[in-house]
Amino acid sequence: MNKELFEILEKDGVDAGLLKAVEGFTAETQATELESRIPEPDCPYYGREIWNEAIAALISGRNLLLSGPKATGKNILCENLAKLFMRPVWDVSFHVGMDASYMIGADSFDGSKVVFKPGPVFLAAKYGGFAVLDEINMAKNEALAVLHSVLDHRRVIDVPGYERLKLHPTARFIATMNYGYEGTRELNEALASRFLVISVPIISEENLRRIIDGKFPGLKEKHRDQFIKLFYELNDKAEHAEISERAVDLRGLLDAIAIMQLGISVRSALDMGIVNKCFDEHERKLISDVITARIQDRPGRELFD
Repeated sequence: MNKELFEILEKDGVDAGLLKAVEGFTAETQATELESRIPEPDCPYYGREIWNEAIAALISGRNLLLSGPKATGKNILCENLAKLFMRPVWDVSFHVGMDASYMIGADSFDGSKVVFKPGPVFLAAKYGGFAVLDEINMAKNEALAVLHSVLDHRRVIDVPGYERLKLHPTARFIATMNYGYEGTRELNEALASRFLVISVPIISEENLRRIIDGKFPGLKEKHRDQFIKLFYELNDKAEHAEISERAVDLRGLLDAIAIMQLGISVRSALDMGIVNKCFDEHERKLISDVITARIQDRPGRELFD
């Protein structure tokens, strides 16, 4: 059991009955031979109601779909859930060229004979891990059809010419999706019906403060608050279509603060973490102006005690 994460969730008021159910789950299931696949999240996910909903879905044996815009922490939540339940993780990053053989597996020549080489979905199903289906609405619907028997009441994988695999009781599937990204499409009804869906909101100011304080305890309070205001100002402009969502990059902001500790100037770090990820010159100028108005350039080390 992950004692530290349990303590954080208890302190945040996550339902005690659900946490007790997780304790029972982890006590009955061990994954010691696959311990290296149990993630170590970079930071906790904060959000009591989201935790309650996600834990209830997984304890009940359902699959989970996390939807929402950029910078909501969907992937961090996936890692935290796997750590809480102490389950190995297989990641599947979807793209338009994804096919069923990558997910389930395919024939391969081992030097002497043709053998079945299992894919990440097959391995998660076999060993009772969590399969994280990242950006599931990037793949073509026909490629995703192979998941129907995996995700519904049948819970089986039928590989022609090989075994029919019944899913391990602890196997779970957690999908994520963003709307509006280039290459995304509507998730078809047959697949969507196989998930419980959580709409993940953008991180609150209080929880963003907790994340920054946890990752950068030496960052002075006044500078931390300026970075938080910058993040939400960029988000507000993206919501009003003044800039694209590329600039609403929480990971980029945290990466920028990290290199400020090493002496990179504030402006250079923010350019690397946020501004330069936008490739339209006019948009870069708008974002740069927002940063200039909000934050004074200086050596990055001056921001820390």
